Amino acid sequence: MILARLEGVSGLRERKKRETREALMTAALRLALERGLDHVRVEDIAAAAGVSPRTYNNYFASKYEAIAARHTDRVRGAVAALRARPATEPFWDALTEALTEPWARHAGEGCAAPGPELLASIRMLSTEPALRAEALRVALAADGELTAAVAERTGTDPARDLYPSLVAAAATAAVQAAVGHWLRADPPVPLVPLLREALRQLAAGLPAPLRPEET
Repeated sequence: MILARLEGVSGLRERKKRETREALMTAALRLALERGLDHVRVEDIAAAAGVSPRTYNNYFASKYEAIAARHTDRVRGAVAALRARPATEPFWDALTEALTEPWARHAGEGCAAPGPELLASIRMLSTEPALRAEALRVALAADGELTAAVAERTGTDPARDLYPSLVAAAATAAVQAAVGHWLRADPPVPLVPLLREALRQLAAGLPAPLRPEET
């Protein structure tokens, strides 16, 4: 009984932390879009989320980190998903499912057009120098986490073998290319099939497409 009660309290505490983090990320993006990034302070974000600046600092080190956090979460979600895939599943199938899962959850499995919040956050990440620097920092850290997960999955050693680092870098680039294509597509196309196709081509060794006269 006592153990169950303690587990309930712990679960409630973790849920509260997730809700606070989500509120801070949402407030940071909303205020940046409304006022411009240069006119948003940490104190403003904390107030909009209903917490103190001290609480804010328990979650994020800067306003840039709060705005880039969704990207961080997607990468970490993919790493966790890869580690949770069945051990008997073929490697590239497992990697494809793991990398598409966070995007499918955020953008929607059949979503053709980017949602306004997602589109705004990605555009902001790609145009604001400070956010681009934060996104690069996140990407470098994420590559290391994905490399470790790939190494575990394939029984390789990232300190000795090139394969896990190469796969992580190439797969990350494939996802970025697919997302970029999705953002530019006119008419809109669904994201998840694009992600799957990009990773399928990568797994196949990126064969050159047939020319019209060869089809």
